Amino acid sequence: MNEEYLMNNPLFLGVVFFVLGLMIGSFLNVVIYRLPVMMKNDWHEQCCELLSVENTQPAKMNLAFPASHCPVCQHNIKAWENIPVISYLFLGGKCAGCKTPISLRYPFIELLTGALSAVVILHFGLTVQGGLALVLTWSLICLTLIDYDEKLLPDSITLPLLWLGLLANLFSTYTSLENSVIGAMAGYLSLWSVFWLFKIVTGKDGMGYGDFKLLAALGAWMGWQMLPLIIILSSLVGSILGILAIALFRRDRNNSIPFGPFLAIAGWIAFVWGDKLLTQYLQIFSQ
Repeated sequence: MNEEYLMNNPLFLGVVFFVLGLMIGSFLNVVIYRLPVMMKNDWHEQCCELLSVENTQPAKMNLAFPASHCPVCQHNIKAWENIPVISYLFLGGKCAGCKTPISLRYPFIELLTGALSAVVILHFGLTVQGGLALVLTWSLICLTLIDYDEKLLPDSITLPLLWLGLLANLFSTYTSLENSVIGAMAGYLSLWSVFWLFKIVTGKDGMGYGDFKLLAALGAWMGWQMLPLIIILSSLVGSILGILAIALFRRDRNNSIPFGPFLAIAGWIAFVWGDKLLTQYLQIFSQ
C-alpha cells in the first residue's frame, strides 16, 4: 500500500484516518481529563511552597502515570478493555470490575475525532497541510472539552499551537507569514480590547485570557483575513448551542458559558471551509 493508492481511493483513505482518529480520540480522552488535574496539582504545589506549608496531596499525575483505571473501584483497564468504541460496546458501557456506568462522552469523543480526522485528510490530502491540519483539529477538540468542563484553556496547548501556526506559515503553508503574524496580533488584541471595554463598562470579566490566546493561534494559522469570519461564526455557534442547551437540557440562562468552545468550533469550520464561505458570502451580497 502506497501514497498513490491511498490518494486514488478516497473512501479507503477516509477509513484509514477515521480508524487512526479513533485511536487518537482515546488518547485525547486522557488529555481532557488529566491535564486540568495536573494544572491544579501544580498550582496547589506552588501555593504550598509560597506559604511554606506541607503539600498533603497524593502522588502527582501525568498523562502516562498512573495507568488508566476505574475511578470508583480502581480496576486497572486492560488493553482489550481500551479499544476505542468497540470495548465500550462489548462491556455494555460499564466498568468490567464494578459495573459502574461509563460516560457516553468517551466513545463520542473517539467517534468525533475519527470523523473530523477523515474530513481533514480528505480535504487537504496526504500533504504537509493535511498533517498539520490534523494536529490543529486534535488540539481544538481538547481545548473545546477542557474549556467546557473547567473553563480553562491551557497555555500548554494554546501557546504551542500559536507558534506552530507561525512556523507552518514561515513556508506559506496556509497563508503568508505576514498575514500569519498580523493574524496572531489582531486575534489577541481584538478580544483583549473587547475584554477591557466590557470590564470598564460593567465591572465584570466577560472572558478569560485563554480566549485571546486561542484566537491569536487561529489567526496565526489562517491569517488576519479569517478573523471576522471566525468571530461571526463563533457568535452564531454560541447562539445555536446556547438555545439548544436551554431548550433540551434546561440550562439556567444565568449560568455563564465559556467562549472557548465556540471559538474552537468556529475556527475549525473557517479553517476547512472558510474560503468557500467567504466566496459564497461575497457572491450573495454582490448581486
